[in-house]
Amino acid sequence: MHGLMMNMPLTITSLIRHAERYHGDTEIVSRLVEGGIHRYTYADAHRRARQLANALMALGVKPTERIGTLAWNGFRHFEIYYAVSGIGAVCHTINPRLFPEQIAYIVNHAEDGCVFFDLTFLPLVEKLAPHCKGVRHWVAMTDKAHMPAVTAPALLCYEDLINGHSDHFEWPEIDENAASSLCYTSGTTGNPKGVLYSHRSTVLHAYGACLPDALNLSARDVVLPVVPMFHVNAWGLPYSAPLVGAKLVFPGAQLDGASLHELFRQESVTVSAGVPTIWLGLLAHVKGNKLDFGTLKRTVIGGSACPPAMIRSFEDDFGVQVLHAWGMTEMSPLGTVNTFKNHQLALPKPERDAIQNKQGRVIFGVDMKIVDDDGAELPRDGKAFGNLMVRGPWICREYFRGEGGNPLVDGWFPTGDVATLDADGFMQITDRSKDVIKSGGEWISSIDLENAAVGHPSVAEAAVIGVAHPKWDERPLLIVKRKEGAEITREEMLKFFEGRVAKWWIPDDVVFVEQLPHTATGKLLKTKLREDFKDHKLPGA
Repeated sequence: MHGLMMNMPLTITSLIRHAERYHGDTEIVSRLVEGGIHRYTYADAHRRARQLANALMALGVKPTERIGTLAWNGFRHFEIYYAVSGIGAVCHTINPRLFPEQIAYIVNHAEDGCVFFDLTFLPLVEKLAPHCKGVRHWVAMTDKAHMPAVTAPALLCYEDLINGHSDHFEWPEIDENAASSLCYTSGTTGNPKGVLYSHRSTVLHAYGACLPDALNLSARDVVLPVVPMFHVNAWGLPYSAPLVGAKLVFPGAQLDGASLHELFRQESVTVSAGVPTIWLGLLAHVKGNKLDFGTLKRTVIGGSACPPAMIRSFEDDFGVQVLHAWGMTEMSPLGTVNTFKNHQLALPKPERDAIQNKQGRVIFGVDMKIVDDDGAELPRDGKAFGNLMVRGPWICREYFRGEGGNPLVDGWFPTGDVATLDADGFMQITDRSKDVIKSGGEWISSIDLENAAVGHPSVAEAAVIGVAHPKWDERPLLIVKRKEGAEITREEMLKFFEGRVAKWWIPDDVVFVEQLPHTATGKLLKTKLREDFKDHKLPGA
């Protein structure tokens, strides 16, 4: 027997409809790439999203077609989120920080029919276009006055595109399980893999993120997502904020401490979110100029482990609550958020601080367990550590186009992290099962760096490990065994990477050794290397 309730699909357009109807005069503020500040409301955003929907239909965009974006956080990017998914197409946000060859691979693998881009990325688009033959239109997200002097038959102007169309558009009925958006992993092992979200998973994730013991969002909040909209959909904030009617403030490309602080104060921001690297710069600016954070009440810090000193500084020096969070692209991304339970409030401060250093506790919608190498579940005692497994309605079942085969193990997604769990649901990552390096919230592949290094004629073997860095969390250290009789300097080795990997991937230092340790099967023994070089001091660190 089924329940006798209405079957209303959970669709992304229901979020913007709700925001217009009940929070139509709430502002969305954007710092523009072209300069200046743009202001409008949820009602304006919905109107322009409908115009864009008509424009996309006129361009021949079909349901399920992928539409790419290379853009910062701004009002036009927000409109694209809703217009593309709203017509049944798939909004594909592309990380511009990847190497151009990787981006070209991603655009071609997704088969993007159109790509929208901010003017910042025009030089990147000029490199990509010859290698992305399937893209019918490249759309510059600007107005006619700021259009670049580039002659290309496939180049369109965003404002001209939508101004030619009506704002009358009826969103089609879409199956809530239909694909809505696509994000690719950073390609830490092999090529990047696509994670294809659905309307249902996105709306449920937005609900979960707003809960009091998650991000605690409401119509009384002013939310500034520093985390980019190309990084797991800005952790879902462009969906969660309309769900509750919170004011949105988009920082554009200016993510330095002074620019962010100006927006925080000017727009009375109450909630923000970003990776630790961003907050290091912001804290330095605020402290160095004897400023404060004004109305800011809490900030979500994730992407990589938040240094305990940063948590203490925010809370003790400025009265800003830090919500230490953890997730993955494959999880939409939210998995845990660090908020206290009632019985923990009376604990001595050192004990509360120790709890806050963890990645947080599981929110409803995510099931989590740790297992040993044989798959047996381990106790939730905060001491045993094992392979972290997750499942839930906003967690990846398989990758786009079946890349990598079936990733699930008995219905659970293996995160690749090693962690502890306690009885209250608090999770703490103790290690990573893969040898990737996390720098400033972004992944760097040690394998790709090693492959590039051994391409040098003087290198016999190379290993790359992550070494602690005060700003970037981790930076790559290259350990090289030279070929017999060969000579190569540190500077020559580092220069060899130029043009072969993304600039920010290039190792910070090189160490030359006589031998590299190996396992019994001939693999590099990176646990030994990490132990040997745990105290290595990187130049400039």
